[in-house]
Amino acid sequence: MIEVLVVDDDFRVAQIHAGFVELVPGFRVAGRAHTAADARAGAAGVDLVLLDVYLPDESGLSLLPELEADVIMATAATDPHSVRTAFSHGALHYLIKPFTAEELGQRLQAYARYREHLAAAGELGQADVDRAVRALHTVPRPEGRAVKGQSSVTARLVAEALQRAGVPRSAAEISDEVGISRATAQRYLASLAQSGRVRVTLRYGSTGRPEHQYTWRTR
Repeated sequence: MIEVLVVDDDFRVAQIHAGFVELVPGFRVAGRAHTAADARAGAAGVDLVLLDVYLPDESGLSLLPELEADVIMATAATDPHSVRTAFSHGALHYLIKPFTAEELGQRLQAYARYREHLAAAGELGQADVDRAVRALHTVPRPEGRAVKGQSSVTARLVAEALQRAGVPRSAAEISDEVGISRATAQRYLASLAQSGRVRVTLRYGSTGRPEHQYTWRTR
């Protein structure tokens, strides 16, 4: 599992981004931080940091060179200086808020492939390095067919149930309608979100963890 630290000054935004990360197979949220000081402490031992520029105690850009983990910027900062500084200080990607689960998932999948290319034993040749860099910056396109290991029939039933609903639905609601387990519904819904056909939001209750809500994209 690739361990991720989510850093954002807004605790709700951090929670949403953490939820997006958890949708991507092979990734796990190791923690969330809302200040640069907390990010310094929380980044030890993680593989990847999602880093905001605007933190209350220090700019994420000044924190970036200190982090030993890989970094993807996840920020509302759109000025050219911030972008240039982020890349010159070692950021692998720059993702502008607000972004979707699909957009983040594409960068995380590319990052996972980049790591795989660099995990080869022994010395790397130029071709190996070139392949890793291409993998990092190649964003996958949505696929129309069923994901490997998934049933096209079940995928169609889940998609049709969500389309009929016309409103946000949870994995539990879809599982009841289709007649599958909640875990299976969650897996198929996550796949639809990664393909860009479904939008993911969070519903906050009075108690407990927020619940993922899935809405079929009409365009």
